Amino acid sequence: MEIYTGLIEFNWTLLFVWLTFGALYLILKKKFFEKVHNFMVARENMVKDSIENAEQVNLVALRKMDAYERKIADIEGEGREIIKNAKIKADAHAREIIEEANAKAAVMLKQAEEEIQREKLRAVGEVKHQIAGLALLAAEKILEKELDQAGQDELITGILDKAGKSEWQN
Repeated sequence: MEIYTGLIEFNWTLLFVWLTFGALYLILKKKFFEKVHNFMVARENMVKDSIENAEQVNLVALRKMDAYERKIADIEGEGREIIKNAKIKADAHAREIIEEANAKAAVMLKQAEEEIQREKLRAVGEVKHQIAGLALLAAEKILEKELDQAGQDELITGILDKAGKSEWQN
């Protein structure tokens, strides 16, 4: 025996499943879906506000960063200017020192030349004095001894040798 069942049959179980599903949907809609929806909307608004706040904070940070970069560039420029001015002043000071040293060296050179000239004049005077003394000594010796020509030449040579070895070398 075969029991034929139709394509569409009424089934009480299916009806109760649909009724249970509908009741459960209505209860969840009234109690749960609205709260979930409100939570999701609040969460979405909170995320949008956070993004807007983050963008504003980023804009403020970018402005501050630009301002600081400009300040740093200004400070670097001032630093370069200070270094440039200090170098110019140092170069000028070095030139002054060199010019002053050259002037002092010229004065010292002039003084040394004057001292050499004075020493030269004093030495010439001393030599003249010594020559005059030798001439007097030679004249005395010649007068004391009336020598002949060969004797006079020998006496003058001896005096000059004696004077050359002792007094002129000092």
